[in-house]
Amino acid sequence: MSTSCTSLVFKVHRREPELIVPTNPTPHEYKLLSDIDDQEGFRFQIPVIQFYEYNPSMQGRDPVKVIREALAQGLVFYYPFAGRLREGPHRKLMVDCTNEGLLFIEADADVSLEQFGETIQPPFPCLEGLLYDVPGSSGVLNCPLLLIQVTRLKCGGFIFALRLNHTMSDAIGVTQFMSAVGEMARGWLTPAIPPVWERHLLTARDPPRVTCKHLQYEEVEGPIFPDGELVGRSIFFGPKEVSALRKLVPQQHSKCSTFELLAACLWRCRTIAIRAHPEEEVRIICLVNARSKYNPPLPSGYYGNAVAHPVAVAQAGELCQNPLGYTLELVKQIKNIVTEEYMKSLADLMVSRGRPQLTLARTYIVSDLTRTGFGDIDFGWGKPVYGGMAKVVITSCFMPSKNKKGEAGVVITMRLPAQAMEIFVKELDDMLKGKAIDASGRKSTSISSSL
Repeated sequence: MSTSCTSLVFKVHRREPELIVPTNPTPHEYKLLSDIDDQEGFRFQIPVIQFYEYNPSMQGRDPVKVIREALAQGLVFYYPFAGRLREGPHRKLMVDCTNEGLLFIEADADVSLEQFGETIQPPFPCLEGLLYDVPGSSGVLNCPLLLIQVTRLKCGGFIFALRLNHTMSDAIGVTQFMSAVGEMARGWLTPAIPPVWERHLLTARDPPRVTCKHLQYEEVEGPIFPDGELVGRSIFFGPKEVSALRKLVPQQHSKCSTFELLAACLWRCRTIAIRAHPEEEVRIICLVNARSKYNPPLPSGYYGNAVAHPVAVAQAGELCQNPLGYTLELVKQIKNIVTEEYMKSLADLMVSRGRPQLTLARTYIVSDLTRTGFGDIDFGWGKPVYGGMAKVVITSCFMPSKNKKGEAGVVITMRLPAQAMEIFVKELDDMLKGKAIDASGRKSTSISSSL
């Protein structure tokens, strides 16, 4: 299994944090978030990181200066990001567009991009130095909505790291903002895709009507993980690995997407790894972008949260003992759950039930970020060698990547207790080698180096 250079140690010298405000005056107003935005499950910070190589054509240009100026220009169009969140009656969130600005850190690190290894992927060494948590800045309310750090490297490359209050945007929304900043950095005067607020499109009906099942918000007792210290890993799936898994599913599933295939494979291996009781329920949540589910679809510039968390449920024993096609069928059915009515019902549920938290007990969450565009953000130095999530979190994130051979594929993050991770790695290795899998805890060989 491929891993990052987590043993690398380097020093980061930071300047004092500063606030960046829009270059031009912007409206001072209150803007309500949607009832999808302000649910409990989004009240946290998303960390994103981009690694950029030295580009001779940009000789003499300072990425810190270029990006600082581009952010100020971009905030003219995305001025709510320069405000602060307030909470109204019934915990309703709104942006107070105060023009206070986003938090920005200029930094230098005594490390080159090459020292991060041939394959750059999470977990990253010294992340706390590359995305510094400014004391008092990480709250949901009354704090900067964006924190950005640009770190120059001694090779001439740089690292762009961002922390976003998730209630403001999903991955597609924050990528849209980052793309606009990249356009400003490259000399554009206006973004290619004008930002659209329109949060009322995802606001609950009056009166609210919960018309669909939302099993992911049911109260289920039990721990998220078995006991043990959590560890994070990244797994690369290239053409060879995907082909090996496709041989394990019946002909009727031959046209399944790579995401569906990998999600089913990992859910099954993870269920075996956590050693759930055969009669216990286990779940998988696949985040679904609902923008196209509306009629008409949400505007292309909409940068709020427009994702749903549909769930599939199975008994652990059934999942582990049946062929992979059984798990794949469950995963394939998830995407059909989300409709416009489903999203309206979800917003109504948030209001009528006080914004309940997602059920995480024995739940595997996967998010497909391969098409969000993190790997396409260009500040003038070209596309990043890695762009995506900065941390290995509970959610498994699917991101585009390349292996040491230069083959394009998908890198997927996984977080488990150390003992469960060992079992997971062995189960995955056996599956890739075409061996039968069961839940008996039998021994198997270590993961192949081709991963």
